[in-house]
Amino acid sequence: MALTTPVAVPYASYLRVYEPLAAFPEPERSHWARYARRGGLPGAQDELRRSLADLLPVPPVVVPVRESADAFVAEVDGVLCVCPWRTRLRGWQALAGLGDELPAPVLDAAVPPVVRREAAADYDRWRERNPDARPWIRSATWHVPVRWFVLFADEEREYGKAVDDGAGGAGEGVVLRYRTPMVQARRRVARALKVLREELEDSPLIDGLVDVGRWLEEFHPRSMVELDYGGLVYTIPEKQLASDHSAADTAEGLAALREGDGERASAVYERLTERWRAVRHRGMAS
Repeated sequence: MALTTPVAVPYASYLRVYEPLAAFPEPERSHWARYARRGGLPGAQDELRRSLADLLPVPPVVVPVRESADAFVAEVDGVLCVCPWRTRLRGWQALAGLGDELPAPVLDAAVPPVVRREAAADYDRWRERNPDARPWIRSATWHVPVRWFVLFADEEREYGKAVDDGAGGAGEGVVLRYRTPMVQARRRVARALKVLREELEDSPLIDGLVDVGRWLEEFHPRSMVELDYGGLVYTIPEKQLASDHSAADTAEGLAALREGDGERASAVYERLTERWRAVRHRGMAS
């Protein structure tokens, strides 16, 4: 049985970057320093509750009026690091991608066209004033993109009971996440791209990995990168979660390609895609 929770959770995974305070200009740096010291920090479930509350009015508030002043906080080798929520920016970006996920009639019923047009116009004006803005958090519904696993090693996998402590996570219950230094994540992306370009003429994985690599380059080199299964832990049975070593499978597939063993690489890739195809099918049935 999958875990249950009294809080409605989106079945989404997250890729987050936690940057050291030194990466932020003033006055934002001082804001995050005070923020981290105050205690009782909000966690992933708090961010979710606020987002869901905005969807209740008619018409729904699909993008917050003001940018969030909250963040996830973590200590990395004695250095305080923060991952700003940037809920408003992520809301605009998520809204732009809804057309690829929902049939037009469903999209129009959930978010009327006039609401989408107004939000798009607001985003265009905001982008003119903030051309270099980027989110610290990426999300994916009903799966974890295979390209994200390239950034991590199996020994960086954390699985077990956890309580939401302001550093991401899905809340009380089970957590499955990976954490790695930024320098390692970038190195793994570069190595994987070298192998893929040498062994494959064309692959969506290459394009996706290039995009992730460019995104990582925008952050401080002493940052930490985190992959969190988030709400997926509530739909994947615990036994399946416990045996899920997708980062190890991804590394095995790349190693097979590097060694010229296309048959083994194909078998590993099929194992990965079948695992996540089964999860995505749950989303189609919900």
